[in-house]
Amino acid sequence: MTPVLGIALLTLVLSGPTVAFFSIQGGASTHISITRTALLQKVTETCRKVAATAGHEFNPTGSSPEELVQACLGPRATGEVSGVKFHSALQEIYTQNGLVDRDFVNSAPHHFNSEAFLEGRGLIREGMVAIKANIGKENFQAARETLGRVLHTLQDFYSHSNWVELGYTEPYINLIRPDLPLENLADIYTATCSDCASGKCPNPILPNILKEKKLTSGYIGIFSAAKPKGKCSHGGAADLTSAAVPHGGISKDERRSDNVVLHNAAVNAATAASLQLLEDIRLAVGDNDFLRMMGIARSSVVCFVIDTTGSMSDDINEARAVVYEIIDSKKGTQDEPSEYILVPFNDPEFGPMTRTTDPDKMKSEISKLTASGGGDTPEMCLSGLQLALTGAPASSHIYVFTDAIAKDIDLKDTIVALIRSSKSTVSFFMTGASRRRRRSLSAASLEDYKDLALASGGQAIQVSKRQLAQATDVILDTSTSALVTVLQCVRRLRNQETFPFVLDETLKNITIYITGTSITFTLTNPAGVSQNHNEASGKLGTIQTVGNLRRIRLNADKQTGTWQINIKSNQAYTLKVTGQKLLKLCLFVYTSTFIIFTDLIRSL
Repeated sequence: MTPVLGIALLTLVLSGPTVAFFSIQGGASTHISITRTALLQKVTETCRKVAATAGHEFNPTGSSPEELVQACLGPRATGEVSGVKFHSALQEIYTQNGLVDRDFVNSAPHHFNSEAFLEGRGLIREGMVAIKANIGKENFQAARETLGRVLHTLQDFYSHSNWVELGYTEPYINLIRPDLPLENLADIYTATCSDCASGKCPNPILPNILKEKKLTSGYIGIFSAAKPKGKCSHGGAADLTSAAVPHGGISKDERRSDNVVLHNAAVNAATAASLQLLEDIRLAVGDNDFLRMMGIARSSVVCFVIDTTGSMSDDINEARAVVYEIIDSKKGTQDEPSEYILVPFNDPEFGPMTRTTDPDKMKSEISKLTASGGGDTPEMCLSGLQLALTGAPASSHIYVFTDAIAKDIDLKDTIVALIRSSKSTVSFFMTGASRRRRRSLSAASLEDYKDLALASGGQAIQVSKRQLAQATDVILDTSTSALVTVLQCVRRLRNQETFPFVLDETLKNITIYITGTSITFTLTNPAGVSQNHNEASGKLGTIQTVGNLRRIRLNADKQTGTWQINIKSNQAYTLKVTGQKLLKLCLFVYTSTFIIFTDLIRSL
């Protein structure tokens, strides 16, 4: 099978073969390759189950992430499909797996060293509980990070203990089953290894330990050579205990000429154990949430926070039409949201929150909105936004429609903290249909909305009632799958400045947003071709002006290389450049006191 991921990844090890599976000789396996094999197999199995339940076949047209995601989402995924979220999920797991060797290098339980079986099993059990709880809370990033660490510890059991030397070929299910005890553990007073002066004995485990099926693991000392009498060492140049009798070690991290069979057996058992753990999680959380944890789902959740006070009576119909268009345009595509959320706010009430995966139900709920109440201009906008941020899953797209400043501005710091922790994007659409409203919107109050939008990577757009429908394109852009921000900045002083940004071949659907008034700009491509703000349709792209927003969509044949945009304004403005990244290749590089080995992903 050809590799699903074209990624170069790094794993951390000590200056000798002391901590974890790693590759020195051709054909050896690493934590990354073991984890990759298990994850891709379990994802494929889960996608096949989901497809069978939905009544369609699971037939990937190839082995790329895009093709796997396309087949997994099914025939309704008619839009362009990106594997970026899948890549990202895998790499988060790989990274945390590798970091166990750095962050817990001297922790015996994290590696099942020094016969720390009960403590190591405790880490696995605690981690599995946390993974399932975080998936239940839709905190998928935390679940992935914990999964990477737990898999490392589980895999180390097979490399660092004598499980495979005892003749076992199946995983030790008791490690992930809280109802099953760990049995036949060698106590601290029982000698377990014979002396191996050469350090390369095929199996130094004592015959009586093998006969009685006693479970042991190698002791390791990074700073001390002390170990209990007669105990096995981990082994390797950095393990000081391996120089004490009994010499040598039983680690199977490295594949050597004297331990090929044991190394391969440990790899097979570690892979099977990883699959068991993943299956346990899948059964607990369900197929769909398991795939969501792995980054295989439709686009992020979309949340609408809508002002329903009386002053919105002439705007709420336009807002409703905008939301309808968003829902209809995304339905049945790769970008169809996995869930819709609605949070109305009034004064002094706000909420309730409505959540649904059915786009037609969301349209029905929005159709029930009516404008009433309020009276004074400031409204409970941030209270409604707070409800959305606390109730929606991480990485949601939140759109706020209002015509008034926030009465509850004291919540601003809380909102910023929630934005940072949830990694959600918040965009504001401010309408000003009357002079009274425009006079009541002070520059400082508008800056509060701009600050919140900028903190989240969103936009703060001021439009009239008639222009609101034209702003739909901004929402359609920002709720696209695999959206990445190429450049984002804010300038509060009047000035002229040139901003360079680089576009490569993996980016498409490039869009530039400038918010502010009294702005002129010139866009220049790598070949020196330019287009200014007065050219609505030029050689480089199309320019749309809606309220205080200028949206520049580059032509499909855009050149790769360094672009630049020169902006001149006598007022504050923001600049943002985004694109859709269809493939993301990452190389993780760690700097530490450890020697770094590169694990180039091979064919499965």
